[in-house]
Amino acid sequence: MNSLALINEFLGQQPNASSHGYQIDHILEFCHWFMGALFVGWSAFFIFVLIRFRKRRQPVADYHGVRGPISTHLEFSVVLIEAVLLLGFAIPLWAKRVNEFPPGKEAVLVHMVAQQFSFNYHLPGPDGQFGRRDVGFVSNSNPVGLDPNDPAGKDDIVTTGELHVPMNRPVIVELSSKDVIHDFFVPDMRIAGDAIPGSLIPIWFTPVKTGTYEVICGQLCGLGHYGMKGTLVVDTPQDYQAWLKERAELSGGAQGAAPSPSPGGAPQPQSKPPAPAASPSPGG
Repeated sequence: MNSLALINEFLGQQPNASSHGYQIDHILEFCHWFMGALFVGWSAFFIFVLIRFRKRRQPVADYHGVRGPISTHLEFSVVLIEAVLLLGFAIPLWAKRVNEFPPGKEAVLVHMVAQQFSFNYHLPGPDGQFGRRDVGFVSNSNPVGLDPNDPAGKDDIVTTGELHVPMNRPVIVELSSKDVIHDFFVPDMRIAGDAIPGSLIPIWFTPVKTGTYEVICGQLCGLGHYGMKGTLVVDTPQDYQAWLKERAELSGGAQGAAPSPSPGGAPQPQSKPPAPAASPSPGG
């Protein structure tokens, strides 16, 4: 265990399970140490002021304040450190996450459609193509609005609440919503993104540890918000292929054939986030 990670662990942060998470953890760790130093410093200064300027030693109030340069230097140092954190670390990391998407053929592409109060996932079947979706087809048995007349969607995989992804492979999740603003948040993967009605917002991560992780909604989306939880299961490549085959057979489209090894390699995904018009969502 890295000794610098003591504050993160003390505050209850889950262990990282994604390839980019260590960068976020380092920024959080630095912020925690910095804020801890500020807390100790300002607390010590506050106690010093209470003692130094108590009424018995300072019977007459002094309204001129501090005349020396020390306070100015301290305040400038705090502003400088915060600027370095923002401009030198946070913004470049954010820009990398939103501008450098993995190539579509290497990534698993998932459409996530949020609703009150569950997460629905849509993956392509063995043909590697997403079926057409339309809000007019949305029902309790068809939560993502998959067009039953579209041949490309006959073998598609639709799940609610649980999503399986392979380890050590980029995963692009396109977020949309059918009702209000939700937030797809996987703390262990250090990833989160808002699902907004009428928009298709892509996020991506690469899981590096197998296991079962909690998915939660990070937006207050209604009275049932407390129960809007899901599960992300990171499988080995072999277990992931077995899961795909099982789900495809349940959908009636597998016909005993194993799925292609790249279910996310549909023609739609590009090196940059796909345009919303290429994949109509029930949210708009």
